[in-house]
Amino acid sequence: MRRVGTVLCLIVSVILIVAGVCDHQFQTVMAKAAKICLECIGIG
Repeated sequence: MRRVGTVLCLIVSVILIVAGVCDHQFQTVMAKAAKICLECIGIG
């Protein structure tokens, strides 16, 4: 039963990752991450 939960979680994760990539959310996340990193070190 535990294996079924693990596989189900993996399948849902892959589906959500593919949906995010298809919706170009990767670029948004990377832009926000870079901005936060630059703010933390005092450049941005």
